[in-house]
Amino acid sequence: MTIRNAQLVTELRELRDRVVGVTDVVVASADGLLITAETDDVADPECLAALTAATLSIARRAGTMTSKGLLHHTVSRYTDGYLVAHAVGDMALIGVLGDAGLDVGRLHAETQASMQRLSALLTSADTRSAGS
Repeated sequence: MTIRNAQLVTELRELRDRVVGVTDVVVASADGLLITAETDDVADPECLAALTAATLSIARRAGTMTSKGLLHHTVSRYTDGYLVAHAVGDMALIGVLGDAGLDVGRLHAETQASMQRLSALLTSADTRSAGS
């Protein structure tokens, strides 16, 4: 694992720990390819990454068609929880699964800071291994 990948995983763990109700977090490319994940055994990280990308794509299209501007995030609420998708610029996304007790307001606040750190990590050229 590279140092950058370890830092990405650490950032996801910290986001998961800071927000009540977060169960799974993925970072993916804008086209839905998994970059890294911090998930429990319920969600398949690759599927979650792809579904989050599809969710953002549809929401972006809706924003364009309705002239509402750039997409920041989407929130899907279900009987037993949430799927929240945040765009990290045009290059990546964060997908968050939460249980029914997810603190959505806190998630948005915490995700803003995480997105800045994740964006910096994703654009860094550090490919050294963590064992080096």
